[in-house]
Order: sequence, then structure tokens, then C-alpha cells
Amino acid sequence: MLKTMQEMLHSQDTCVLATVSGGRPHCSLMAYVCDDAARHVYMATYRDSVKFRNLLQNPAVSLLVDTRETHGKSRKAETKALTASGVYEPLTSQVETDAVKARLLAAHPQLKVFLQSEAAEVIAVRLTSFLMLDGLTDSTFQEL
Repeated sequence: MLKTMQEMLHSQDTCVLATVSGGRPHCSLMAYVCDDAARHVYMATYRDSVKFRNLLQNPAVSLLVDTRETHGKSRKAETKALTASGVYEPLTSQVETDAVKARLLAAHPQLKVFLQSEAAEVIAVRLTSFLMLDGLTDSTFQEL
């Protein structure tokens, strides 16, 4: 089942990022890429955003990826939802940051101007677990 979860993470390119600060949740729709092993997810935001401030105060995050667009309205019962839990870990080198920005740009060309901004920050999340919901009742949990 882990392979199915990893494949789902690779097959999609947007997620909902959930952060928390001061007991208040905050959700953001995000474009993302992941590494080959589907153990890290990368996104970008502005440093002055609520989500980034939340990450600095509380690095625990949750990502929701689903297949709604793939299945459409007529096949909603077949929709899969993957909740990936993880921890924000800042990138430590400019080389790594530039490589992630290049991957984000290749997958999401619409982010070009955004990624060129001095105010943009790459968000790196090390995943710690997956919870796959297949349909309405079938769920599988996988610790990483």
C-alpha cells in the first residue's frame, strides 16, 4: 500500500497545506513537487504569509492530496484522499534551494515570477506518515 500512496503523491500537483499556530488552524491551496522517494514535499510561499509564520512557530503540518479532478463528479465514490503528515525543515544550502526551485518551475511554470521574488521561500516538508482514504470507508495508515 505504501507504493500506492507514493504513486498518488507523485500523480497529483496540488495539495491543501494545513498549519497551526496559537491553536488556530490555517489551510492553503499549494502547488507542490515531491522527491523521487515521496518522503519530502516542496512548495513555495512568501516569508510574510500566515502559513510561513505558522511554520516558524509550529513545524508540524498536514497535507491533503486527492483525486477529485481525476474521477470527476460522476465517480465521486471512487475518489481517494491522502493525508500526509510531516515536519517543516528549512533547506540548508542555496544549491539545494535552487534545485528545488528548478523542480517547482519545471512542474509549475506559472510560478516563474513568484519564484524569482526575493520574498519567496521554499517550504520543505519531511513526511512522517500517510493516511489513505479509498472511497468512503476504506482507510490505511502507514508510518514512514
